[in-house]
Amino acid sequence: MSRRIRAGTLTGLTALTAAGLALGAVLAAPAGAATPRPPGFLSAADLPPQPGSSWTAGRITAGASPEVEADRCLGPALGGGRGSWYRDFRTDLDAGARQVSVELASVTAAKGRVARVERDIKSCAARIERAEPEVEATLRDFGRLNVEEGAHVFGLHTETSWGATDIRLFSVGRDGTTVTVVDWGRMGDFRDAPLKAFKKTTVTAVKKLH
Repeated sequence: MSRRIRAGTLTGLTALTAAGLALGAVLAAPAGAATPRPPGFLSAADLPPQPGSSWTAGRITAGASPEVEADRCLGPALGGGRGSWYRDFRTDLDAGARQVSVELASVTAAKGRVARVERDIKSCAARIERAEPEVEATLRDFGRLNVEEGAHVFGLHTETSWGATDIRLFSVGRDGTTVTVVDWGRMGDFRDAPLKAFKKTTVTAVKKLH
């Protein structure tokens, strides 16, 4: 079996499988504290179609996903905490996805969080190559989408010196004080990325926030 590198949370389906999809119950709030209501999330039917397999959605879970916290691309800006939720998606093949949403205290704070997430994604390829010399990483900016306060789509391809290759698509969007990130991945390269369908998924994700 080939070795694989964890260049992010979604190197194909391997990382989601290893994480057990984090399908636990919603994290409990401290005694006496009101539990914030999560924003709207994608359903399995909203994900890009995966030939040969259907999507299965995990539960909407409060707090930080351990996989996101450890991710080089998203971890610094999406460390979780109160007002954060995530949902994992899986297929029976090599595709996986995750949505993370964060409710901020103000529009200014939400704008700042979007800027930080975009900055971390843009610098992710260089950081991966510095940390893992056997990995070549390429980032592409697929532009902005006109939905609510806007969304931005990126793609990241990683290839190891022993031939393992993975493709990820990211999107960062905002509606008012809520920021959402959609992260899709599978084995392959940019030719295997369902960019048009992923953009549609992103628009749906932002529209569903409220």
